[in-house]
Order: sequence, then structure tokens, then C-alpha cells
Amino acid sequence: MGFMDQAKDLYKLQRQAKEIKKQLKNIHIEAEADGIVLVANGEQTFIDAKVPEALSGDVKRIEKAFVEAANKAIKKSQAIAADKMKDVMGGMGGLLGGGK
Repeated sequence: MGFMDQAKDLYKLQRQAKEIKKQLKNIHIEAEADGIVLVANGEQTFIDAKVPEALSGDVKRIEKAFVEAANKAIKKSQAIAADKMKDVMGGMGGLLGGGK
């Protein structure tokens, strides 16, 4: 594979990665722990949080549930991103010498 072919392939992979990033921003992932619901997008940015009134005043319980829900949301978003990036990363093997 010549340099120009590699450059074209790299450009194609960059476009694909950019498109996937756009898709991830529009995916909403909901995670719940002890009534607390967090919503994150596929880019691991939290976009919403709901705490039930039943928990108001119970700071320790809220903190624990918030951390648990956040960790669940991040794990889910990582799995989704990895699945979407699988094809792009596979295409990079040829650029990095793995295609020989």
C-alpha cells in the first residue's frame, strides 16, 4: 500500500470516527441506583439527574447511589462506544502494518 493510499484510508477512518462521535452524542444512557437516575450520552457527559424526594436529607445514601449510578452509566457508555468504534479500529490495522 502506497503512501497516498494510506493517507486516503486515514482520512476515511477520521471521517468515520467523527461520524461515530456525533452518533454517540445523541445516544442517551440511563443508569439507576437506589432511586437516583442519571442520564449520560455516549460521550460520557451527564445530561440529567433525578433524585427522588424520598431520599432528600439522606446525604450519605444520595452520595453512594450517585456514585453507583454514575459508574453504571460510564460502563454502559464505554461498551457502546467500543462497539461502535470496533470497525474503525479494525481498519487501522492495515495502516499500522497489521494488514501484512
